[in-house]
Amino acid sequence: RRSSAAMPAFRQVGEKQLPQEVVFMSWSPKRDLIALANRAGEVLLHRLANFQRVWSLPPNENTGKEVTALAWRPDGKILAFGLADTKRIILCDVEKPESLHSFSVDLSITYMHWMEVTEESSVLTSFYNAEDESNLLLPKLPALPKNPNHMFCIFSEEKSDEIMKLLGDVRLNALVLGGSSGFIEIYAYGMFKIATVNGVAGSCRGLCLSSDLKSLSVITEIQNSSDSEAEITYFQLDTSLLSSYLPEVTRMARKFTHISTLLQYIKLSLTCMCEAWEEILMQMDSRLTKFVQEKNTTTSVQDEFMQLLLWGKASLELQALLMNQLTVKGLKKLGQSIESSYSSIQKLVISHLQSGSEALLYHLSELKGMALWKQKYESLGLDAPGIDEAITAVGSFILKANELLQVIDSSMKNFKAFFRWLYVAMLRMSEDHVLPELNKMTQKDITFVADFLTEHFNEAPELYNRKGKYFNVERVGQYLKDEDDDLVSPPNTEGNQWFNFLKDSTHLKESPLLFPYYPEKSLHFVKRQMEGVIDQCLQKPADVIGKSVRQAVCMSLYKISQSEDSTPQLCKLPFLWNDKTSNLHYVLFTMSENSVSKIHILRRHTDTSRSVSNGILAVEFGNFLNNSINESSDSRCYSCLDAHFYDDETITVVLKESVQQEGKERVLAQLPLSSVYTDEDQDRKLIWDSVESLGCFQHDCSYTSALLDERSGEIPTRTVFLENQWRVLENMKAQYVSVNGIRKVSCVLSSNLRHVRVFEMDVEDDGEVEEEEEEETT
Repeated sequence: RRSSAAMPAFRQVGEKQLPQEVVFMSWSPKRDLIALANRAGEVLLHRLANFQRVWSLPPNENTGKEVTALAWRPDGKILAFGLADTKRIILCDVEKPESLHSFSVDLSITYMHWMEVTEESSVLTSFYNAEDESNLLLPKLPALPKNPNHMFCIFSEEKSDEIMKLLGDVRLNALVLGGSSGFIEIYAYGMFKIATVNGVAGSCRGLCLSSDLKSLSVITEIQNSSDSEAEITYFQLDTSLLSSYLPEVTRMARKFTHISTLLQYIKLSLTCMCEAWEEILMQMDSRLTKFVQEKNTTTSVQDEFMQLLLWGKASLELQALLMNQLTVKGLKKLGQSIESSYSSIQKLVISHLQSGSEALLYHLSELKGMALWKQKYESLGLDAPGIDEAITAVGSFILKANELLQVIDSSMKNFKAFFRWLYVAMLRMSEDHVLPELNKMTQKDITFVADFLTEHFNEAPELYNRKGKYFNVERVGQYLKDEDDDLVSPPNTEGNQWFNFLKDSTHLKESPLLFPYYPEKSLHFVKRQMEGVIDQCLQKPADVIGKSVRQAVCMSLYKISQSEDSTPQLCKLPFLWNDKTSNLHYVLFTMSENSVSKIHILRRHTDTSRSVSNGILAVEFGNFLNNSINESSDSRCYSCLDAHFYDDETITVVLKESVQQEGKERVLAQLPLSSVYTDEDQDRKLIWDSVESLGCFQHDCSYTSALLDERSGEIPTRTVFLENQWRVLENMKAQYVSVNGIRKVSCVLSSNLRHVRVFEMDVEDDGEVEEEEEEETT
């Protein structure tokens, strides 16, 4: 027996008992951080050292409470998670628990995979280096004012470069989402949908898009009826359209992502504008409405104010309204509120809405240029007429923003003159001293106030039926209301020479050069309309690319009973892996034979037309613990509980002794692929022949009658004796493992989902080896 002192046992660096059951765990690809999601809906980030918590994001109403999938962006800067109850995908900043972006999906997500394209070509390299002229041509977007209430903090003051963090590296990466009922979508840069994939049945249990974009492997669970056993099925889909048009897909996706972030920016700018508009500005309307309801005289409110303007005398009722309800102090406060609120909104429109919309126009125009290059972009579904409609919709939005600016401008002038006059009148009523500079009122000022009273102080009974008020003195708020109703007081276009000119001109009316104008609608309504048109125009490529994806292989693996379903999805096999260097997909799953779970490895080439390297084999573990077992007894004494690819050459497994004896020990081990695939040529033939004879691969959508597990005896089996890459997990009912070969770390989770142990995998652990030796001698 080999001395255990030579064993490079993995070094334990942390252990924790957690208060909540962990349902998902995933290592960061770039740093020693692990993301966990628990049953309470909390997402946590822990550091490798001592398993110390970095931050936690508690569940909330906006995002949701039932986390069903986790995935890291390949650069490790963003963590994505899916929520079943709200059907939302959240992209979260690794630095702090903040949502940078979120979007809705049609069905709840059961699995996510975020991959990066590793293909290199001269066209791509030049695009990567030339990115991005828009930085040179467009002014930098101003940062949004700081607001603690925002769930989305992308554009707050100190983080104006957050938009670039969200865009990430220029190299294409794609977030692949799988859900129930065969739902699969691919999002470029984790933000923009570039494919809706059909042709897969069942609920997704795992998926993997190859790094050359040639093929997508999917594992689903197909439930034919409620009481029957579910069937685990493997699909391989051909996504070669993406790989053959990789430079075009990258350019198009990059543009789409810019457009998505700009729409988000405009939405946040509007939110800030709505917050700058205060409820206090409604006071004038509500006080005057109350005055109409309570007054006994027949004189209209407008006449009451006109009398005060012309004769300097107010009726007793108006006097009571002004002095007791509005008060001099209240009037002053209202005047200040209107001025500060309007100027904030004005600044936001000029600096944020306009610059955001102009940048949007720029990117859409570039996209239109791409769409016109039919030989490159037509097969990806870019549609020039649809993009034209989007450009027109952005133009209408810019017109509406300019209209709002004019309304703010005239309102500020009118209110200033009106409040100044009313302030003096009220001071006189209270027999206070009026400063001489306030007393000067020219004929022009009087005409200005008279016009303001004529236009704004008309009682409108039909408005009372609609909005519960008789007046609409304040004209800015209606533009910021998020409702479909028409504006209460649309701008007056009578006598406008341009409008009259357009009305009389038959040709200009239909001109594509003129943006349509919606005088009756609010800014929010026009923004929603713009978002709808842009979404529709950007939706077409996802449908076209999705339809090009065809099923190459469908293979039924095995059946599972419904009782197993209490465990979370991520913790369960099968597991998919893409070997970037040799363009292979691997599927790991376990099947039981004589109460021993063997690990099975299915291997497929990403080029669906090639059968070379394809095949399946089973692995069983020979006895390596030597614990009181007779040498001649059955060597297959380990069941595989969980298995994950550690890197392209190694699989990490959690094993359990399957011999009937006390204190079954759990083992964490590294299985080198070289010990499984020993003689390539012989293997290839042997393995491929076995699969052919099993008749498992189908090149159409019908499922095979023969399940793999029913004919498992025909699958070639390798018996592997682990030499030194293993370690007994004492005092732990280990069940699941999550690994990261780049950072050389692993995290083992117990069957009760609360006990975790973290290991560095490539370090010798002298202290622990000595302890183990002592145990053995005893």
